[in-house]
Amino acid sequence: MSKILLLQGNQAVVEGAIAAGVKFFGGYPITPSTEIAEQLAERLPEVGGKFMQMEDEIAGIGAIVGAALTGKKVMTATSGPGFSLKQEFIGMACSSEIPMVIVDVQRVGPSTGQPTSPSQGEIMQARWGTHGDHWLIALTPASVPECFDLTLRAYALSEKYRVPVILLMDEVIGHMREKIELPDTYADIPQAERKQPTVPPEKFLPYSVDESLVPAMPAFGSGYRWHVTGLVHDETGFPKGTPEATLAAQNRLRAKIENNVDDIVQVENYKMEDAEFAVIAFGGAARTAYESVDMARKEGLKVGLVRPITIWPFAEKQVKELAEKVNGILVHELNCGQYVLEVERVVAGKVPVHLYGKYDNEAATPQELLDEIKKAMANK
Repeated sequence: MSKILLLQGNQAVVEGAIAAGVKFFGGYPITPSTEIAEQLAERLPEVGGKFMQMEDEIAGIGAIVGAALTGKKVMTATSGPGFSLKQEFIGMACSSEIPMVIVDVQRVGPSTGQPTSPSQGEIMQARWGTHGDHWLIALTPASVPECFDLTLRAYALSEKYRVPVILLMDEVIGHMREKIELPDTYADIPQAERKQPTVPPEKFLPYSVDESLVPAMPAFGSGYRWHVTGLVHDETGFPKGTPEATLAAQNRLRAKIENNVDDIVQVENYKMEDAEFAVIAFGGAARTAYESVDMARKEGLKVGLVRPITIWPFAEKQVKELAEKVNGILVHELNCGQYVLEVERVVAGKVPVHLYGKYDNEAATPQELLDEIKKAMANK
């Protein structure tokens, strides 16, 4: 049996978290993500979970690091200023391989910017926000039902690869209401499970790996002892600062993601079968792009939409293939131009790449985007 509801994107994230088996949220309220904290404060006690409002955003992510080590699926949610404050712990989670989901509902910046206005200004911060070379996953939904589905997927990927996953939303998607059909019970939804040791505690090496390159992760208190550090470490978990250890650690953290891009990266193609020109857009900007493509088609223009669902790792293979198919590309994003930089890098001059960046506190209208499509097609 199922139920049909009218939910915000933020509310759908909450239901996805509950369905995924989340048992702990640590965070601090911030517009436009606050509904996630408010709803989980109600929902988590109903399923035996715990909600903690911390004193600030740094403490919020620190709390979920600790809870994740005890075996719990965890979440924190924030927006731009809070996302900046969480970056050091994100780096630690990458280094220590602690699975978690961080929801970032983007708003206009920099600094406090415009708290209630839409933006996609953290595209590059989601990938490179913390210091040093590191690898993680970022997903971006474009509808309320997809907020639910991608929350489930975020936990599946985070637990499978022991990596932080960022659910990179924007104010449009977070606050938009749409119809969503949910099961009456989440009991039949498959739960992502962490790899567990196959050796007894006395033989356990916490960062020993098999061909998957992902270590087993027993919960604290389960009888297995391991050392957690943000320092470069070897398979014992204890710091080891030699060049060989550093190289081995970095190569493995990168390879466990790069070797599995076909499993991780998702892209949607809309009306691309005969397209001669492509729009690339995601999240709230993609909502405009669907309508603009339909309008272009009514005028006889062979335009299609490529929508990255996985923002990071970058959809390199798909964009290379796109450059072989179309005569031009327009990247539409709600910022001054961030994702377009990666598109230009991968296209490498094979076809013209244009940018329509919207950064004036409002999403583009379909007609505005259509006008930009026509300009780009005329200037190929």
